[in-house]
Order: sequence, then structure tokens, then C-alpha cells
Amino acid sequence: MEFLSSIDWMQMLRCFIVGGLICIIGQILIDKTKLTPARILVIFVTTGAVLGGLGIYQHLVDFAGCGATVPLTGFGNALAKGAIDEVSKSGLLGAFIGGTKAAARRYFGCNLLSGTLLH
Repeated sequence: MEFLSSIDWMQMLRCFIVGGLICIIGQILIDKTKLTPARILVIFVTTGAVLGGLGIYQHLVDFAGCGATVPLTGFGNALAKGAIDEVSKSGLLGAFIGGTKAAARRYFGCNLLSGTLLH
């Protein structure tokens, strides 16, 4: 019972609503347009990267937590944030390697963890 009292239920609700809204947008694009799933994926990743590069997406992450970082827009945000951080350290070369390093660090750990737990 102590575990249940330690959960931030409002944060969980915000996470659910924001993540759900992002998924609803994707479903509307699938149902109402002739866009292929690959193009929708590119739209989501690019939108996340642009909003992340402008610093706007971080406000959504602060508000919704995993509801904003788990969808594909969160992946685009991670790429942009990694590239921006690496440019400040390595110069122009960082624009090319920063996003890859940031995404690899983040998603390799998740895949490694889920692979060891599920197999």
C-alpha cells in the first residue's frame, strides 16, 4: 500500500493524456489522409526535432514526462537535443554525431533492459 501512496497520480494522468493525444493525431493522419505510415513516422520525428531544437518540446516533457518522451516525437526531440549539446562540445562535427550518440545512449539501455527481462 505504501507503493500506491507514493505514485504521483496527476503526473500519470498528464502522461496518459499527452501520450494519448499524440497517438490520436497519428491515428487521424492514418485514417483521414493518404499518407503512408513511413511518412507519418517522418512527420512525427521531424516535428519532435524541430520543436526540440527550438526549445518548445522541453516544456511538454516537463509537463507530461514519458507521455512526451516515449512517442516518436520524443525520439526527434532526443536527436535534436543531442546534436545541440554535442555542437557546443565538438563544433560542427557534433551536429552529425550528437543526435546519434544521444539516441543510442537512451534507446540502447531500454532495448538491453527489455531484451534481458523478456527473454
